[in-house]
Amino acid sequence: MELSIIVPVYNMAAEGKLEYCLDSLLNQQVEDYEIIAVDDASTDTSAEILNRYAKQYPEKIRVILSEKNLRQGGAKNLGIRAARGEFLGFMDSDDWAASDMFAKLLARAYETGADVVGCDYSIVHSHTMTPGRVVTMNTEEQTGVLDEEKKKRLILMPGSMVVKIYKREIVTDNELWFPEHIFYEDNCMAPLWLLHCKHFERVDEPLYFYYQHEASTVHYISVQKCRDRVTAMELFLEKCRAYGFYDRFLPEIEYKYTVLAFMTTLFSCMGSRTKGKYRLIGELRRIQKKRFPQYAENVYYRERTDREEQRLAAMLMRSRLLFWLYYYALHGYRRLRKAVTGGKG
Repeated sequence: MELSIIVPVYNMAAEGKLEYCLDSLLNQQVEDYEIIAVDDASTDTSAEILNRYAKQYPEKIRVILSEKNLRQGGAKNLGIRAARGEFLGFMDSDDWAASDMFAKLLARAYETGADVVGCDYSIVHSHTMTPGRVVTMNTEEQTGVLDEEKKKRLILMPGSMVVKIYKREIVTDNELWFPEHIFYEDNCMAPLWLLHCKHFERVDEPLYFYYQHEASTVHYISVQKCRDRVTAMELFLEKCRAYGFYDRFLPEIEYKYTVLAFMTTLFSCMGSRTKGKYRLIGELRRIQKKRFPQYAENVYYRERTDREEQRLAAMLMRSRLLFWLYYYALHGYRRLRKAVTGGKG
C-alpha cells in the first residue's frame, strides 16, 4: 500500500465539516491508499458519521474508536500503529485536500527518493476548492539530501506536518510517537521527524485547505493551552537529548524553544482575555531563566525576533510587575490613538 492518511476526529459533526473532509480524501488520485479516521471519544455524532462512511467505503476507510480522549497526539499514534502504507499523511478533520494533493506528493517522493515531501496551504473561510491566501510552508534551500545546514534550517522552520507525507518506517523504527493528552503536539514532533529524515522535497503549490472558522482551536487561548505549549517544548528538549541532537544543534534548538515555549506563549497569552495571566507569565519567566538564561544572546533571536518583543521580554526578565504595567499602558495608548486618528496612525 502506498499511503495511509490519518485523520484525528473530535466533535466535528456540525455544519458538514467532517463529511467535506472525508469526501476530499475519498477523491484522491492515488491508486492504493487508506484513510484511517480515529474518533477521539467525541461527544457528538462524529463516530456515527465515521461508521457510516466506513460502511459505505469499506475498501478505503478504516475507523478506530478511542474510549478515552487522548487529544490529537494520542489519536495520531493510534492511527500510525494501525497504518499499512509506505508513507503517512495527516489531515485535520475540519480541513480538506485538493484531489491531486497526495498523488503529487507521492510522485515527487518516487521521482527523487525523498523520505518526506511537503506542499503549501491556503487559508479559506468556507467550503471551497478555490485557494485563498497562500501560506508557504518551506523553502527550496531546505530541500534535497539533508546535510547539517539544511537540518538547521528545518529546525528553525519545519512547516506544518499536515502538508507533508513521511516514510512510515522512519516514524516506527525510531519510535517517534506524538505526546498525548496535550495541545501543540506538532510543536514537539515536527522538527524531530525531519531530523530523522535523509531527503526532503516539496511541491510548490497550495494543495491543502486550512479552514478558519469560529470553532477553530486557534481562535481561543487558555492558561492550560499555554502550559501545554511549554510542556510540548520541554518534551522536545528531552527528545533532542535522547536522540543525540541537543549538542549538535544547540543554537537552533535554543531558539526554537525560546520562540515557542516563551515568546509565542507569552504574547498570545497577553493578547487574550484568559484569567490567570499574571501567574502564568511568572512561570514562563522562571522556566526560561532556568532553561536558557542567555537566550537573548542567541544569534537567531537577535536577528529574527521583533525588536519591540525583545525589549518587552527583557523587561519581563527584570520585573514581572513592570512588564505587566508597561504592556497594558502601551496597548491602551495605542488603542486610544487609533480611536482618535480613525485608525490612520
